Amino acid sequence: MLYLASKSPRRRQLLEQLGARFVVLDVDVPEVRSAHEPPLDYVSRVAREKAGAGLLALGSAAGAVVLGADTEVVLDGEVYGKPADAAEAAAMLRRLSGRVHEAVSVVWLVGAGREEHAVSVSQVHFADLDEASIAAYVASGEPYGRAGAYAIQGRAGAFVRHLAGSYSGVMGLPLYETAGLLRRFGLLA
Repeated sequence: MLYLASKSPRRRQLLEQLGARFVVLDVDVPEVRSAHEPPLDYVSRVAREKAGAGLLALGSAAGAVVLGADTEVVLDGEVYGKPADAAEAAAMLRRLSGRVHEAVSVVWLVGAGREEHAVSVSQVHFADLDEASIAAYVASGEPYGRAGAYAIQGRAGAFVRHLAGSYSGVMGLPLYETAGLLRRFGLLA
């Protein structure tokens, strides 16, 4: 049985899009990057900890496999997580404006005696954003709860000049990589 260790409605929607049958687990894992921890290692660790926390919460559920995922925006080695407030959201968008950043997604599947992961790194080229566009976007409320203060599937899709990589990975769950993991675990046809 597949379990999704995520509070994200986007991840639920994307997993449903694959046709996977799953149960949602509510796990709470601190997302705090250690000093000098490389961005990819950080994203992978958080995703693995979510899956591990989910498996631990299930106890001895036979055949349980837990999917944990994390996505972060990375620019110049700095990780841009979810903004705490409007000022932080606007500051993130200003830094991303006119630049190419990475959207790093890692997916872990963890079961009793078996675990495997997949990585998706996408390059996202933002258009130059003026202050009025940033202010209007922040006022929309869409940046909250989103890595890098934007949702590519929402209004911020208009900010993306070019994308090289996985659109669904930027959203929070890379479908190609996730489907491969699920097939290897016998959880998807």
